[in-house]
Amino acid sequence: MSGYRLHRLVVLLAALAVPFLAALALVPFRTDLSTANAALVLVVAVVAVSAVGTRAVGVLAALSAAVWFGVLLTRPYGHFAITDAQDIRTATLLLIVGLIVSQLAVRVRRLEGAVVTGSSYLSRLAATGRLAEDGGSPEAVVEHVRRDLIGLLDLRGCRFACGSLVGRLPRLEHDGDLWLGLEPGGTEAVHWPDRWPDGETELRAVGGGHYYGRFLLDPFPGRRLPSRQARLVAVALAGQAGAALDTSGPAHHG
Repeated sequence: MSGYRLHRLVVLLAALAVPFLAALALVPFRTDLSTANAALVLVVAVVAVSAVGTRAVGVLAALSAAVWFGVLLTRPYGHFAITDAQDIRTATLLLIVGLIVSQLAVRVRRLEGAVVTGSSYLSRLAATGRLAEDGGSPEAVVEHVRRDLIGLLDLRGCRFACGSLVGRLPRLEHDGDLWLGLEPGGTEAVHWPDRWPDGETELRAVGGGHYYGRFLLDPFPGRRLPSRQARLVAVALAGQAGAALDTSGPAHHG
């Protein structure tokens, strides 16, 4: 079982188990604890699960919390049959609030992830820029970008080819789209191509309006393309390599 599937299974089980365990922990105090306070504790459990899961996980946790609240913390105990009108309202509010806060928790986590990812992308661009500003040779900048592209785009490998364009490879364009040489109007590619013999995709390095070479990307065939953000950062890195090469001598046109 892959790590992703295992994580997904664990989170789904947690969505069911954590609210149950929280409700079970409150059982010894249920005669002294108001149902409103018990519901607040279960909301915290829902938020805790939602912080590491998807929206579906948050919904499942909220439903689990409402069910166990009715079974374990309201009369008649041990049955999902709430008889007190106030407890019914509390259970309903628990479900509604649980659903809302679970979705908010997922959204906050995704925003935090986007901020971290954006900071990582900026760090890559800044590191390449510093290398060029500190007097690194164009070859060193190209090699730095080549290694960075492997991690950024999750590639099997990557190499840089100078000189003229040879062959007609799929191309990662300046706008982040993957050009496959198809007729205009075709659907945008969402996976790396897997029908070219060499399996490579080119990313051109252009500086000062001149073509200097191309990074030949070796992706895992058929794997889904990285995010557009990642592809745009890759294009920017290739542009930094082209700019470094532009300072070193005459252009080599393709």
